[in-house]
Amino acid sequence: MTFEEKLEQYAQLTVSVGLNVQKGQLVVINTTTDTIDFTRLVVKKAYEAGAKMVQVNYNDPVHTRIHFEMAPDEAFQEYPKWSVVQRDEVIDTGGSFLWIDAEDPDLLTGIPAKRLAASQKAAGKALERYRQAVGSDKVAWSIVAIPSQKWAEKIFPGHEPEEGMRKLWEAIFKTVRIGEGDAVQLWKEHIETLEKRASQLNDKKYAKLHYQSTDTDLTITLPEKHIWLTGAAKTPQGNAFIANMPTEEVYTVPAKYGVDGQVRNTKPLVYQGNIIDGFSLTFEKGKIVKAEAEIGQELLREMIAADEGAAYLGEVALVPHHSPISDSNILFFNTLFDENASNHLAIGDSYPTCYEGARDLERAQLESIGLNTSIVHEDFMIGSEKMDIDGIFEDGSREPIFRNGNWAF
Repeated sequence: MTFEEKLEQYAQLTVSVGLNVQKGQLVVINTTTDTIDFTRLVVKKAYEAGAKMVQVNYNDPVHTRIHFEMAPDEAFQEYPKWSVVQRDEVIDTGGSFLWIDAEDPDLLTGIPAKRLAASQKAAGKALERYRQAVGSDKVAWSIVAIPSQKWAEKIFPGHEPEEGMRKLWEAIFKTVRIGEGDAVQLWKEHIETLEKRASQLNDKKYAKLHYQSTDTDLTITLPEKHIWLTGAAKTPQGNAFIANMPTEEVYTVPAKYGVDGQVRNTKPLVYQGNIIDGFSLTFEKGKIVKAEAEIGQELLREMIAADEGAAYLGEVALVPHHSPISDSNILFFNTLFDENASNHLAIGDSYPTCYEGARDLERAQLESIGLNTSIVHEDFMIGSEKMDIDGIFEDGSREPIFRNGNWAF
């Protein structure tokens, strides 16, 4: 299969499987100027699928850097109203959102942490309705990625620019099952496998999970009505979509006040164009009471202080160490990929879909049943070949879920 054929298949997969674009639908794409050629192909495929309107919001990374360097402080206390209105229209009309990522992991390195935190808070508050709609799958949404030169240089230092880009394209194609046959059919089979795993965990009805590894000893209580899910979801109208491509995880929601112990990351966290690494978090009754990082200490603390819920967990996700992305031995410096190579947790907002009957609840109602809410939702990777996880039942008995980083059953 030629590169052009793979690219065509990737665009088709994005539209027909990731978003599952419906006839007459409004589609909004958020991306960067590094993706223009691929984005144009996706736009064409979306119209072929019957979309009524495809709107692309391009962000230039150079402009973004200039903004954070030169804009006055008050600019970071605000968020554009037009962007809120656009998202509201997509929600109100049953449209869909697509992100095409081409991330430079170091884009905002050196920008004061307080500026980055202020920007995050302003966006989080302004986009509360949008975050609720996406978090509860009220609209279809998906994230895919393509290479950028800066990103390829980060992953493959020392290679010629064209070689680095080629290697990153090959790696991405492999993670989304492009070039291995009928990608749509392969994704159908993959999702069926993940859903069988989620069904097994739902049948277990664990009360707690106990994580043990190098520098990690963490116990997480699960709500009685928790549900294990996969990256495959459906809107209230029954339209199927896949939120993350690639996806290798099964995930659920923790009890807000039921997390105790210490955990250490095993892969870098790219947050706000910066890298946070070598960090450990200590939890008491759900709350982070101690956070230390070798790289990005100030930004980590600003993230956790974004609001009250940012110091609690909102997601628990299981990914075996022997999975396609992990086995590639590539550190992507991109959460979309790295979280699907490792067990991970998320600081901040929880997914109401992971709790029976909570999908349509308001934020205050979610808090009342013990689910965390926040303007933040940031996944961080904790898995390795040394990690053991036990499932603990209501009566206190336990059984292995993971041994040496992989499924034990």
